[in-house]
Amino acid sequence: MRKIALLTSGGDAPGMNAAVRSVVRTAICQGLETVGALKGYQGLVNADFIPLQLRSVSNIINRGGTILKTARCAEFFEKEGRKKANEHLKKNKIDGLIVIGGNGSFCGAHLLALEHNFPVIGVPGTIDNDIAGTDFSIGSDTAVNTALEAIDKIRDTVSSMERIFVVEVMGRKEGYIALRVGLAGGAEDVLIPQTEYDIERMCEDISKGRKRGKVSWIIVVSEGVAGSKDVASLIEELTGFETRSITLGHIQRGGSPTAIDRILASRLGAEAVKALLAGERDKMVGMTGETIKLIDFSSACAQGREKRNKLDKEIYGLIRVLAT
Repeated sequence: MRKIALLTSGGDAPGMNAAVRSVVRTAICQGLETVGALKGYQGLVNADFIPLQLRSVSNIINRGGTILKTARCAEFFEKEGRKKANEHLKKNKIDGLIVIGGNGSFCGAHLLALEHNFPVIGVPGTIDNDIAGTDFSIGSDTAVNTALEAIDKIRDTVSSMERIFVVEVMGRKEGYIALRVGLAGGAEDVLIPQTEYDIERMCEDISKGRKRGKVSWIIVVSEGVAGSKDVASLIEELTGFETRSITLGHIQRGGSPTAIDRILASRLGAEAVKALLAGERDKMVGMTGETIKLIDFSSACAQGREKRNKLDKEIYGLIRVLAT
């Protein structure tokens, strides 16, 4: 193996740049030529490659986003698109590929490896932390801390003005962020895709709390459950108490990555290069505890769906207990 390519795909996550830096510098240290495909799989389909040298990745470990850009590429998820991508990889004498992204990105990488026997290794990068085979994905710790910082500030206003606030966080299919910030931020309730929420029960709890002298309330809701405005309107209608809604949105994707995400990205990026050099393919690198391991893309994608649908009952129950 003499030349590898890397790309970042799907939604951006803080720490992706740290992973890019680690891949490039580890590869060069091992004598490999390295190129980046711009805008995810679109870069493979369009043969949009740029050379990556040691200085190309200077001063990016602390930057959010991704210097390689990212985009959705419907063409790659068609067989003809993957054929075109493989032809461009071969034409540019690229011997291996590292994909930094989430579950959907890995499913695409698996198809490329399966159909064209091309060496591909994945590095998990998604704020939803919904990839099987790793305790944490790059960006998830930063996203939780970003949302938590916002909720802490909202709490000041909630307490001062004695209001109910509904705070919407990211998580279309996964309640990871909502559960963590709900517990760490002292939220009174959390609405996540893994459970059905009972608006009447919630409003009854709020009314009972007011009678006990509880004057402020924060409810965290995953975007995949309902919009914060809709939930707030229902609460106000059923309780008669003034309720405000806030949507945190894409601020959770940005910002400087935490130390945890920088370290995870650096370690996994280096291991991805080593895996390619060892002849591995069609796998992702992940970390459980302090142990880095490889897991087949097929397992990561299938079990990832199970991980998304699994409710962390311990944390969910604890939020309910501590909210009383």
